[in-house]
Amino acid sequence: MSGHSKWANIKHKKAAKDAKRGKIFTRITKEITISAREGGGDIDANPRLRLAVQNAKSVNMPSDNIKRAIQKGTGEIEGVNYEEITYEGFGPQGGAVIMEVVTDNRNRTLSDLRTTISKLGGNLAEAGAVAWNFDRKGVVTISTAGKTEDDILELVLDSGADDMEYDSESTRIICPFDALNICSKYFEEKKFEITDRKLEFLPKTMVNIRNVNDAKKILRFLETVEEHEDIQNIYSNYDINDAVLEQAEKD
Repeated sequence: MSGHSKWANIKHKKAAKDAKRGKIFTRITKEITISAREGGGDIDANPRLRLAVQNAKSVNMPSDNIKRAIQKGTGEIEGVNYEEITYEGFGPQGGAVIMEVVTDNRNRTLSDLRTTISKLGGNLAEAGAVAWNFDRKGVVTISTAGKTEDDILELVLDSGADDMEYDSESTRIICPFDALNICSKYFEEKKFEITDRKLEFLPKTMVNIRNVNDAKKILRFLETVEEHEDIQNIYSNYDINDAVLEQAEKD
């Protein structure tokens, strides 16, 4: 089984804080609106919308908010015309970065990201520059609930998933991108609390970081870019040593 996805785990620990300041609600609202626009407002007939609504409920988004986001997507009520864009680039120490963006102003977002990334020691790149180093996978995040790594592994194998990233608090189950709903349903039926489920870009090769100062720069880079209002998701191939990561977070 694969090693821990450090940035994914860091983001999970930040989730409660993010939810309080509305960041998670904003992202999910955009995803619901786009999903409804692209595939219609019927949850049963629109797998992407169904997944977005499931994620909304998992963070206790009010039903009225979900309904309004769907109606904006279907055109029943007036809403913002969002556009989905994927940008590629490099961060400090040469790490590869993929950024999924939802924006109502492509030029503004591109200018903002280019400036921000440059100031933090990275740069944007042409399409395809780093995508070759990532696989598109489904990821179901569950509350580990006291289960051992062996306990979860047995379920992973039965569920048809490919891999897992075990953590004593939260475990990420990795599956083929077209099996996300099946894998999610399997763990729901096993009575696990599902805290997130989505398609992600997972790196094939990693950039190993063993220096605390480098780790600080990278964490600042990832956190700052992710906090941009138009960023939905950011993926990278950084692998920060556990001890280095702990020290970097303390300083």
